Amino acid sequence: MTKEIRLNAFLMNCVGHLAPGQWTNPEDTSSDYLNAQYWVDLAKLLERGLFDTLFLGDVTGVYDVDGGSAVSALTSAAQTPMNDPFPLIPLMAHATRHLGFGVTASVAYDPPYLLARRFTTLDHLTKGRVAWNVVTSYLESGARSLGQESLLDHDERYDRADEYLDLCYRFWESSWDEAAVLRDAQAGTYADAARIHTVNHDGRYFRSHGIFQCEPSPQRTPLIFQAGGSQRGGQFAARHAECVFVGAPTREGVRRSVAQLESQLQAAGRGRDDVRIFAMFTVIVEETSALARQQHQAYLARADLAGARTLLSGWTGIDLSRYNLDDELVYVDTNAGQSALASFSKLDPSRTWTLRDALEFVALGGRGPVVVGDANEVADELQAWVNDTGLDGFNLAYIEMPRTFRNIVDYLVPELQRRGAYKRQYADGVLRQKLLSTGPYRSTVSL
Repeated sequence: MTKEIRLNAFLMNCVGHLAPGQWTNPEDTSSDYLNAQYWVDLAKLLERGLFDTLFLGDVTGVYDVDGGSAVSALTSAAQTPMNDPFPLIPLMAHATRHLGFGVTASVAYDPPYLLARRFTTLDHLTKGRVAWNVVTSYLESGARSLGQESLLDHDERYDRADEYLDLCYRFWESSWDEAAVLRDAQAGTYADAARIHTVNHDGRYFRSHGIFQCEPSPQRTPLIFQAGGSQRGGQFAARHAECVFVGAPTREGVRRSVAQLESQLQAAGRGRDDVRIFAMFTVIVEETSALARQQHQAYLARADLAGARTLLSGWTGIDLSRYNLDDELVYVDTNAGQSALASFSKLDPSRTWTLRDALEFVALGGRGPVVVGDANEVADELQAWVNDTGLDGFNLAYIEMPRTFRNIVDYLVPELQRRGAYKRQYADGVLRQKLLSTGPYRSTVSL
């Protein structure tokens, strides 16, 4: 039986996401990210292509590891400037009916109560189409900007995140009973106070005593995404995540990431069917194979390797400007994100990467592979990755806006549908039901 492939669009509220330099293309519209219509048009396009979600990444802070300053990030627009992704969601939700919205939010800075309220509000406004990509933050510049001396140690950030989510679950799942909201206009009773409960929490990192002020939203708990590729991040994902985002440049690296997660899910008492796993990918698809390869060469010529080095330095916490381009990348533990360096070193021992190799790779699509061809060639490749690695789908980054996604919708989606590998209509229900084929509420919550 042909496996159905899931697609998410992967963006940030910025000029340059994972293709530094491409904003200089006269045909690229990514500099219009400040315009509300830019996002509304994108959401409509993705819904026409039956994408599951528009996945919005985010970082707090600027990339200032490369060369010890933010100059390269600022000049190359390497995820700087960056705006808050949350206000985009109601705009796009109002213009669509089914498209989901995965939004990244860090547990490092906002108190759990405020972030829980924000997600409940979004879940109401989207009628149950919001997902939370949980991150613990990896930029020291963000910690300093928020008044902290430095980030917590890598693994402790996940210890803190465990407690953060446990508290959020209590706000969402246990403060208001299912029948608490009456809306009885005749009796003048909006809610039954006896069915609304105080949350009392005294933990290692957080304290909270009070009633959650939001009535339950369609999903209560937003669908939980997680993208931590370290050992500790994987343990966190195995406990909390319903969708997991992996990134590796080779098929063997993705296969190992999926296998590691499956083992961690089993250790956490969960099954493989409890999650959907997506890999970071970039697709260059055109009407013909020759046109796609011509476009790929044009993108390579425009790629900004300094911007790529800025990104990779920020992801790894290592100032890569101090190394020669022909130096081999070797894994070391850092207090930044550990999965980026692992993806170019220990995840696939059969492949060695020089710094030059990695920068040329990162310059088009970040840590995910780039697939180039006509619709038939690209569909073949995506299906091969799914079959060989155990993936459920792909988080697709863009190189040129809106061409990347327009061509996916116009060329690739119909080919996948022809093969029986892609849906022809959205499933009913909230986002959790569309992606997991379960009920609207999270089934595995630690209260």
